[in-house]
Amino acid sequence: MPLTSPIRPYDPTWPQQYAEEEIRLRPVFSSALLEIHHVGSTAVPGLAAKGEIDILAVINPASTIEDWTRSFESLGYRRGADLSKGHHFFKRDVCGIRTHKLHICREDHAQIARMLRFREHLRRHPADRMRYQELKLRLELENTRGIQEYIAAKDPFISAILAGLD
Repeated sequence: MPLTSPIRPYDPTWPQQYAEEEIRLRPVFSSALLEIHHVGSTAVPGLAAKGEIDILAVINPASTIEDWTRSFESLGYRRGADLSKGHHFFKRDVCGIRTHKLHICREDHAQIARMLRFREHLRRHPADRMRYQELKLRLELENTRGIQEYIAAKDPFISAILAGLD
């Protein structure tokens, strides 16, 4: 089963695509937004990736996602399943192709540090970046059940890298 998008070589326009989407999203969050980041493989120069821009929005714990759902829908996003308690997920497709993934985490959620630490590690360590790229390309070829299988198969590599940083 194919992934949501094929993995392709790094595209130097990905940071600009993130910046443009950040401008569209910031007003929706208003004062609830504490931080916003470009995360995932498209945020790592030189790394092949699915051409889906991952955005991490860190919000005030008192905020409620329901307040923003209609605004996100007006920007082309639809609600996905929560990835964990306090880690909400929206996705945006354009002409049937996934273009953006929006992760919304409450301040101090463990996933925030995990995403940012892994991104920074890959940016600074070319050998690990290439090992991760090779793993992703192999998993794409071997994939039979779709995106969840792919995500689960990448997790041991990510966890091992992060464990080595502690």
